[in-house]
Amino acid sequence: MGGLSTPPKPPALGRAPGDPGRGSRPDSFTAPELFDTHAHLHVADFAGDLADVLARARAAGVREMLTVGTDVETSRAAIALAEREPDVWAAVGVHPHDAAAAGAAVLAEIAHLARHPRVLAVGEIGLDYFRNLSPRDDQQRTFTRLLRLARDVAKPVVIHCRDAHDDVLRLLAEERAGEVGGVMHCFSGTADIARRALDLGLVISIAGPVTYPNARALPDVVRLVPDDRLVVETDCPYLPPQPWRGKRNEPAYVAATAARVAELRGEPLETLAARTSATARRVLGLARVAGHRDGGGRSDAGGAGTPP
Repeated sequence: MGGLSTPPKPPALGRAPGDPGRGSRPDSFTAPELFDTHAHLHVADFAGDLADVLARARAAGVREMLTVGTDVETSRAAIALAEREPDVWAAVGVHPHDAAAAGAAVLAEIAHLARHPRVLAVGEIGLDYFRNLSPRDDQQRTFTRLLRLARDVAKPVVIHCRDAHDDVLRLLAEERAGEVGGVMHCFSGTADIARRALDLGLVISIAGPVTYPNARALPDVVRLVPDDRLVVETDCPYLPPQPWRGKRNEPAYVAATAARVAELRGEPLETLAARTSATARRVLGLARVAGHRDGGGRSDAGGAGTPP
């Protein structure tokens, strides 16, 4: 995917009901408070212009970002980036696509990395029955072990689920994931699935597809989730919101997703942005991180050195 050295301003997304005097375009409000709860900033797509990408995110009001590993190599890269950038945090895990290769050595290294102080969560973990790039038995085995790791290190989980909601929810219940909490990343299920995930103690994360004209179930999901159980994300460089479909996604564009969510919920964008950011900080445990400035803004924590 190509970079966007000068990203275009998006078209207006409409005004959220109750928004006093501002449209819902992500470039039309001042100093929002946004938390991109799922990004892959450490991947090669951003290697050539990461500094510009981060600058655009900060200019758009993105105060913090979670960059999410999918195997040992990318988990290490996520930590390295989080050590360099105070407003970037890391998650480490094994994506279900890579579950077949997740032997004892891989899981031991993920367990080691999960204890790093810049790591907030265990993820991206879960099940993917759409592509089935790893056998389902391997996916379930790896997912189960990583859910147990999350409890061991007392950190929340970041869940990938595609065409596997029944098994994901069953394993989350069996492994008591509610004890650590977590995020249903890039939620794509029905309102009923959302209710079941909420009952397990998870929060629902909404990504760019909510802005697509063919989004059918997501508007109902967005409206039913309680105020303190909803977060937003980009999943960049994938799944850009409607104004940038076909382009590389990046954290600045989480504003477009937040604007659409605010519109669906009938509330001002600034209110939605502040509340979803507060929820993200709570679920990811940032209040417990030494040096973190509670209530928004960039983290005051510096680099954390090598994993213990």
